[in-house]
Amino acid sequence: MAILEILTIPNNILKQVSTPIEIISGSVKKLVSDMKETMKSSSHCVGIAAPQVGVSSRIIVVDISLNMKPHKNNGLLIMINPRIIYSSGKLKSREGCLSVPNFTGNVIRKAKIEVEYLDIDGTKKILKTSGFESIVLQHEIDHLDGFLFLDRVSSLKTDIFKRI
Repeated sequence: MAILEILTIPNNILKQVSTPIEIISGSVKKLVSDMKETMKSSSHCVGIAAPQVGVSSRIIVVDISLNMKPHKNNGLLIMINPRIIYSSGKLKSREGCLSVPNFTGNVIRKAKIEVEYLDIDGTKKILKTSGFESIVLQHEIDHLDGFLFLDRVSSLKTDIFKRI
């Protein structure tokens, strides 16, 4: 396992739409392992997407149980080719990102979502979730479509904050 370098803005890879995974090969499994290690090594990190480590593939790793505040969660989630198939409600939260290290921002996301994805064994799954886990999944899936949380704030003047 390796701790991978995190790309930060304005790296162009962060703005690209990622390619779907066709075969879950050994190299995909190694990337997932390295992404887990990288996420766990980064303070307060609860999610990471492949583009953040320079790989334009549709893979995310999320584990909100790593957050200091208790949240209802599904533990470690490895999602390959995730896509949101249902969403409802609205939830406003302050988001940060390893790829935007100096700022946080207020973002409005869907309160409840259902995500269809493949697990690391290639099994198709659907996850229903809400609250903080829903926010994190939407944030990471955005990375796969070339969006950062900065693209989702209502106002760059009032909703972006310098990280202290």
